[in-house]
Amino acid sequence: MPAAERVLLRSVTMWLLLQSLLLLASCLRSAAAFPKGCYPSEEEGLKTFRCSNARLTEVPRDIPNDTNKLYLDSNRIPFLPRDAFRDLPLLLELDLSHNAIANVESGAFRGLAEHLHSLDLSSNRLVSVSKDAFSNLKAKVNLSDNPWLCDCRLQELIRTVDLVAGSSGGIVCDSSAQEEHVGKAFLQVIADTDFCNVYKKTTDIAMLVTMFGWFAMVISYLVYYVRQNQEDARRHLEYLKSLPSKQRRSEESSTISTVV
Repeated sequence: MPAAERVLLRSVTMWLLLQSLLLLASCLRSAAAFPKGCYPSEEEGLKTFRCSNARLTEVPRDIPNDTNKLYLDSNRIPFLPRDAFRDLPLLLELDLSHNAIANVESGAFRGLAEHLHSLDLSSNRLVSVSKDAFSNLKAKVNLSDNPWLCDCRLQELIRTVDLVAGSSGGIVCDSSAQEEHVGKAFLQVIADTDFCNVYKKTTDIAMLVTMFGWFAMVISYLVYYVRQNQEDARRHLEYLKSLPSKQRRSEESSTISTVV
């Protein structure tokens, strides 16, 4: 083989080796940026990022922004802060099941309203969540297997979200102001009880009781004031009667004019 060809072959080999090393370094750098136990993949043509069972205690920050499906299930995430997923404009599915989520801040799902079509929050520690946390969200939501407090707040939330078919039976009253509701499916309970209407009636009664209390205090004060003035006037008249007659007449005239 001529020397020129050997040099050319060696150059091409070195170039290919360098490219391979650069590609490997890039892959290693990308992998190192992800939390331990997390990895990207492609499933059915959708870019997927899996962090299942990765012992996470918060939503990862370095999720690729072209992710379509995100699995954060079976971790230890305790709450969802505001704008937790704002850098994921193409997200279609979000699985947060089997965590320790007890609080969802208002705006936690901001930026996902247009594209997200599946949200799984089952098997967490949700007791009470404001309906504002799911504002404008069009996704099918799974809220089953949480220790819910059955009250007006939950009733408003259920009316706001679009539940996954068949998941409503798993929304069970873990606690309630009325003991007979505990252990029952929430949709079964609200078929007979309107929590928000009961709350409104209770509030109205409390306002009436408060107003009656203030009215009673005002009347009591007026009665006390009148009686006190009558007592003072009686004492003054008795004092006048004890004075000499000339001085008494003068004082009585003064007292009468004062009373008038």
